[in-house]
Amino acid sequence: MTAHVRNAADAGASVLSVRNISKAFGGIKAVDDVSFDVNSGEILGLIGPNGSGKSTLFNCILGQLKPDQGEVRVNGQSVAGKRACDLNKLGVGRTFQMLQVFPQMTVLENIILAGQEHQGTMFTRLFGPSDAGLTEEAAKLIDFFRLGHLRDELAGSLSYGQQKLLDAAMAFMAGPSLVLLDEPAGGVNLTMLENLKERLVAFNRERGSTFVVIEHNMDFVMSLCTRILVLAGGRIIAEGTPAEIRSNPEVIEAYLGG
Repeated sequence: MTAHVRNAADAGASVLSVRNISKAFGGIKAVDDVSFDVNSGEILGLIGPNGSGKSTLFNCILGQLKPDQGEVRVNGQSVAGKRACDLNKLGVGRTFQMLQVFPQMTVLENIILAGQEHQGTMFTRLFGPSDAGLTEEAAKLIDFFRLGHLRDELAGSLSYGQQKLLDAAMAFMAGPSLVLLDEPAGGVNLTMLENLKERLVAFNRERGSTFVVIEHNMDFVMSLCTRILVLAGGRIIAEGTPAEIRSNPEVIEAYLGG
């Protein structure tokens, strides 16, 4: 097991608390009474076969879907009914399966735009500098994600892997304490994937950000996370270290069908 993330027991208070979340569509329960906590500074992996309820659970946590029952708390505060912009102000960021970059804007402009949403008041946005004073901070983040040589390139001209790095950087521009990453490894080649993993680990170590990662790439999630939850049929069927998850019979059954 990798040792770059602090153990949950040492990490401190719970940043994210999910209690008894359920969500049904018609007669099918996509998420069925799910509860877990994520501790400060932790990188938690959330895995499961297709249709296991991972994305539905993410969307219930983030307010895109209203759960049928249950509660979500961020830093002890209930976030029921909160919009995405409200969650951002509470220090919650996310990435999506589909890229959220603006292809006709430069890398720098994309990063600045991501920060402007959370910067200042309506007055300062209207009458302040066009970059809201964010260029220096954006440039530092671009360099951190090793995109400095692409700073003035249009996002649409970047490779898919580079756009994934840009997408991740945009999620961190507001300085979130908790980031939910939805399949960050999807479609990324091995070289860019290693770079992305290294940057996430560095951000976690240097700034103490907490991550929850949905991912299908087992090598990526097993090397990035120290604790993993496994969903199947909308329920958590296993929890443990990567080594424990790899050898868990229920997990093997869920993925391989016997």
